[in-house]
Amino acid sequence: MTDRADMPGTVATDDASGTRDYALIGAVLGWLGEHWQEQPSLETVARIAGLGPHHFQRLFTRHVGVSPKKYIQYLTLEHAKASLDDSASVLDAAFDAGLSGPGRLHDLFVSHEGLTPGEWKAQAAGLVLRYGWHDSPFGDCLIVAAPRGVCGLAFRDESRGGRAGTLDDLARNFAGAALIADQTATADHAIRAFGGGAMHLVLRGTPFQLKVWDALLRIPAGATISYAGLADRIGQPGAARAVAGAVAFNPVSWLIPCHRVLRGDGSITGYRWTPGRKRVLLAWEAARAGRASAAA
Repeated sequence: MTDRADMPGTVATDDASGTRDYALIGAVLGWLGEHWQEQPSLETVARIAGLGPHHFQRLFTRHVGVSPKKYIQYLTLEHAKASLDDSASVLDAAFDAGLSGPGRLHDLFVSHEGLTPGEWKAQAAGLVLRYGWHDSPFGDCLIVAAPRGVCGLAFRDESRGGRAGTLDDLARNFAGAALIADQTATADHAIRAFGGGAMHLVLRGTPFQLKVWDALLRIPAGATISYAGLADRIGQPGAARAVAGAVAFNPVSWLIPCHRVLRGDGSITGYRWTPGRKRVLLAWEAARAGRASAAA
């Protein structure tokens, strides 16, 4: 059996408990993605995590939304592939109805105002953007707000230099604007982003990018789609590479669910905020979609 130090996705942590917990759960999910066929017991997975079974069960359930046993049952790499294969009919129904489907985005209406790069550049001179760091179910979260709504959301990434590097990386989208630390100004946005409620996004993007982002909002929580499938959805089959570029440029992460797009083989790779976090996002949504389905 693999020791904790050998788990894929393990990252260095600091003294912040939220970052430490996120890193541990992300690493455990990576390990389970490779060892789910062994049907490991709670005690085994807890030992891999370096925690007692009771403590680990509570921590895992809080972050993922279901127990380790439930997660092993239906959220593995093979489950992601099956979900990708089966999602077409679910997505057809959701798209045809103009709905995002069950789950968080069903209750969260996100309106956006598209700005071309040229328009953003013209307005950025003298534009003041306020940013703040907040706790989230997926780790330390950075939110950037313009006067008319949220224009940036990113998760702290140690591989990009922690908080400072994550801010610098996201700030490239806002060249010419003044960035001011103001956690109070972004607190309400953080509550709405992860607790539900209407939000207003201010997005800089080309018409093609906005079209892709709008299509992403229509993917039901708990479902996935391939880049090729998303290209078909926007009426441009064969544009999978261009679609992938638009997905990667998404500046508001979780609010426009680019994490629901997988490679054609169903694998989880290439996520801007780390594949480990993408697993957490998909697990969190799949758990809630499963609970909603069971309740219905």
